[in-house]
Amino acid sequence: MDRSIHLVVIQFKPRKGDYAANLARLGGIFSQIESLDPRPDVAVFAETALTGYFVEGGVRDVAMTAGAFARDLHARYASAVTTPRTLDVCIGFYEVWNNAFYNSALYVTLGGGSAEPIIRHVHRKLFLPTYGLFDEERFVDRGFEVRAFDTQWGRAAVLICEDAWHSLTGTVAALDGATMLFVVSASPARGVWPREDEGPVPANLKRWERLARDIAEEHGVFVALVNLVGTEGGKTFSGGSIICGPHGDVRARAPLWEEAILTITLDPQDLTRARSDVPLLTDLQTMMPHLMRTVDRIQAGERFVLSYDDAPSEGGPLTPAGAHADGERADAPSSEETARRPNERAKPAKKVSRAVRSSSDKQSRGKAGIDPSHNGNETIPVLRAADSRSGPPPLEIDPELTSGWLVSFLREEFERRGFEKAVVGLSGGVDSAVTAYLSAQALGKDNVLAVRMPYRTSNPDSLAHAQLVIDKLGTQSRTIDISPAVDGYLANEPEADPARRGNVMARERMIVLFDQSAKCHALPVGTGNKTERLLGYFTWHADDSPPINPLGDLFKTQVWQLAKFLGVPEVIVSKPASADLIEGQTDEGDFGISYAEADKILNWLVSGYSPTALSSRGFDPNKVELVRKRLAGTHWKRKLPTVALVSPTGIGESYLRPVDY
Repeated sequence: MDRSIHLVVIQFKPRKGDYAANLARLGGIFSQIESLDPRPDVAVFAETALTGYFVEGGVRDVAMTAGAFARDLHARYASAVTTPRTLDVCIGFYEVWNNAFYNSALYVTLGGGSAEPIIRHVHRKLFLPTYGLFDEERFVDRGFEVRAFDTQWGRAAVLICEDAWHSLTGTVAALDGATMLFVVSASPARGVWPREDEGPVPANLKRWERLARDIAEEHGVFVALVNLVGTEGGKTFSGGSIICGPHGDVRARAPLWEEAILTITLDPQDLTRARSDVPLLTDLQTMMPHLMRTVDRIQAGERFVLSYDDAPSEGGPLTPAGAHADGERADAPSSEETARRPNERAKPAKKVSRAVRSSSDKQSRGKAGIDPSHNGNETIPVLRAADSRSGPPPLEIDPELTSGWLVSFLREEFERRGFEKAVVGLSGGVDSAVTAYLSAQALGKDNVLAVRMPYRTSNPDSLAHAQLVIDKLGTQSRTIDISPAVDGYLANEPEADPARRGNVMARERMIVLFDQSAKCHALPVGTGNKTERLLGYFTWHADDSPPINPLGDLFKTQVWQLAKFLGVPEVIVSKPASADLIEGQTDEGDFGISYAEADKILNWLVSGYSPTALSSRGFDPNKVELVRKRLAGTHWKRKLPTVALVSPTGIGESYLRPVDY
């Protein structure tokens, strides 16, 4: 009898907050699944698959009961298939239960001629990330259990995203009999540095793969790790879902960035072979009672009593040190008492004596097996390892990974916002050139309008270099001279210094871009890089005004790396960077430090290292302080206007809705 498990992983790209539209798409997916051969037993979707993850305060709008969700899935399935066969579905959603909100996963059996779905399990996420770019515990409550459950094909368990980062959760599921773990995730991709041994993938995705493989191998289980794809507020979900076998081997892998249906057949006999080869789970079952007693003692604050050599002890080999042979110490707390008395200390145990090794033991050491040519005075080589202090992520990037990532980001943002065309201010510099190249790849050359906006004092090379990009890409273009508009205003401000005049030019260019956007129904694309943003080297509400920006999290030196990969003309890549607002001006001249030096220092500072730590690592303290002061003094330029909060529903503080929902 064939007992194979036919599994399908659905790498799905939801439209954030639009549950109805995402649910409607499931009809087509269920139809595709029905036509597969072999026909799957279970389909697995990612965390928050039909609403998107970063909905923040919108959780209360999209959350629903597990029963209502199951009925919606059941109705959609029934309308999409023509056979009475059932399909198990594991899918993440925001749940309302017992008057609270949860990040949950539903396991449900659909179809089979039944009027109602069969809910087999609801898992509520235990570990809620509230750090870095996450703020989950602000919007949902925690679950407190990991349990396995029975399905039509075997016993399974579900973990949601960070649940899997804690090895104990996989252990609990396996001890409860799970042979398949579904890890549903909505983890944004992070890390563009190259990984020669692991291919061009985001750094955190490789960490996810290691976690899934370790869970599978340690417990002898199958693991299906399913991740979202798509972009939410600039955070891109990578996909790259994998299925691992019980030896920790990767059986199948879905693509990066794209929707996909990944199907595989698994042989349950692999579990028997894996657990026979490496019986770690059996070992754990044997030792678990002892480990649980140890945990109780740790929680109770009981001190560990060291015993060794021939020290006398009461009882037998299963009696813990410091306990009586006829049972536990009278004052040893039970599990229940541990919960009530977590800070109560145990009484000190008897002092343990140390036995002394006999002289005959000393004399008997190593009489056999000693090399007679060694007299005991030979030196042993000393190997000194390089210093191993931690540091920030490397500034070197994988340009292939980075370009694919940013092209995917642009496509997603344009599709979600309902635009097909982009307008890019093309200055002749490397940042705007790279932005134009990425936009052309994402949207097609005919959907990119490159706008040159010279002022009468602009360097002629700026126009010429911008034209090189236009010619190479074949995009649409316009040249709009901003001199009349700028001079018209400045005629009334004859005392304006070069800085004021440059700000007027920058803001006039944004007026042009947004007007061209309205004219052509094209979305303006920003070109500023991370170094400029951190140093405040831009005109507020000008350079930073476009609603999307593919380069804003890349340092200048990383943009240069990407430009070379994309094929931006060398004359643009190699020339000194300049805003070209003041004759003869260069960025590095304004900074008083090179981009290469500034990027290194910024990379350390924004990664949490102090100026003192940088100085101890050989950085010039004067240059560190120069960069630190610019970084600390320009936070206001990276924020929306400061609003006086006078109500309990302050926008962006209490009333929270992400930008794309």
